[in-house]
Amino acid sequence: MGGSNIQKELTQVVEAPHPLIKHWVSVLRDENTPSSIFRSAMAELGRLLIYEATRNWLPTIIREVQSPVGVSMAEFINPKEPILVIPILRAGLALAEHASSILPCSRTYHLGMSRDEKTLLPSIYLNKLPDKFAEGARILLIDPMLATGGTIVAAIDLLKDRGVDTTQIKVISAISSPPALQKLKTNFPGLQVYTGAVDPILNEKGYIVPGLGDAGDRSFGT
Repeated sequence: MGGSNIQKELTQVVEAPHPLIKHWVSVLRDENTPSSIFRSAMAELGRLLIYEATRNWLPTIIREVQSPVGVSMAEFINPKEPILVIPILRAGLALAEHASSILPCSRTYHLGMSRDEKTLLPSIYLNKLPDKFAEGARILLIDPMLATGGTIVAAIDLLKDRGVDTTQIKVISAISSPPALQKLKTNFPGLQVYTGAVDPILNEKGYIVPGLGDAGDRSFGT
């Protein structure tokens, strides 16, 4: 119920309705799901969300090809147009695991950010972003949990400091919360977010409820 209301208020949010997406979100929510299955479920959810997010968004070219029985005009992804995948470590690695199989011409840049459990503020411990992104680059920014919104906002600020416009970015998340989505709407009007579910509240520790717990801990068992 909460997800539907938020989606209406924040038109840039897409809570994809595919039953497979709902299935993998449910597997992730179950506290009895073992780490190896959890990580696989996160990867499958990421595959589906990336597929949905890149619909009508990827650059294409048309050229003639010869099939075994005739000539056809064929449409291909343009390998000269940069498509970048940026998972926010560490949980983002699991959600982005299948990105290269969906987008074979893409490049991956890693961004490590952690949240202080007392202040809930993000800090950067790894930054492999280029000093400047290519003009017109399409960027998938992948963060499984959009809780308070501090981490994703800090990550987008880093991209904008490197010449990226909001319209070039799509955010992929497993679970999102109203505070994070409102913060994104306020700071980056028009930003598109593709998420498996929008949950209603955060608890006193800044965790999404019902959520799925700590995505990094559950993905890697540590």
